[in-house]
Amino acid sequence: MSLAAGRHPGAEVPRPHRGRGELAGNAAGAAVLVLVLAQAVHITHFNPAEVVTGVGGIIDILRRGSPPDVSDLQPALGAALETLDVALLGTVLAMTVSVPLALCAAENTAPNAVAYYASRSVIGICRAIPDIVWALLFVTAVGLGPFPGTLGLGVHSVGILGRLYAECIEDMEMGPVHVLRVGGAGRMQVATHAVLPGVLPTLLGLTIYRFDTNLRSTIALGFVGGGGLGLQIFTTLNLFQYQKLTTLLLVMLVLILVVEGLAVLLRRHVR
Repeated sequence: MSLAAGRHPGAEVPRPHRGRGELAGNAAGAAVLVLVLAQAVHITHFNPAEVVTGVGGIIDILRRGSPPDVSDLQPALGAALETLDVALLGTVLAMTVSVPLALCAAENTAPNAVAYYASRSVIGICRAIPDIVWALLFVTAVGLGPFPGTLGLGVHSVGILGRLYAECIEDMEMGPVHVLRVGGAGRMQVATHAVLPGVLPTLLGLTIYRFDTNLRSTIALGFVGGGGLGLQIFTTLNLFQYQKLTTLLLVMLVLILVVEGLAVLLRRHVR
């Protein structure tokens, strides 16, 4: 008779006794967490009461922005198209660079240790510097407009997509790869006939998601001279043109909702 069968149905299963050391460790961890949160509240001047007292200012801005000024809607639509194009081109640029970079950054497809660590370093640098900082650097290099925003978004996205692509490749089924290698196929043939076909749906899904994220980032890039809706929103804020600001915000909302809906449909189709 097994131990489980011999146990009385109503008998209580004894719980493992927690030692004093474990309890002390948990208490110390909780205390550290409380201290970290407390210093964060102090440093950030976190005060929810100020939000309540500042509601009047928000209501005043909404009152000044009503009704939206749609008399000159064409520039807003042109800026929305520019925002969409920056996000699209930046994502395509990042995808083009990230695929070969990820093949070198994945442990199971890296040609050698030098290529592995070099590609990982490039991905890390691109990801460590925020897209808005990259955009500022490119604004200094090539001037204001959508082009530096596209470059900044693309470089930062290389860091994000490169890492995600590499992790996806490392988790893939290696059977087809081994078959081609045994058959004498070269690295390029293995990549194009085994690796990429095996992970392509996942890569496309990650790319679509990144494009959806880049669209929101593009608006922030406009505040540093990256063009698009962000630049117009920044200008109207400085000029206190709240009715035009409301129009721009509505156009931005519609653009994000439409792109997000299309992204969901594309992700379902890819799956």
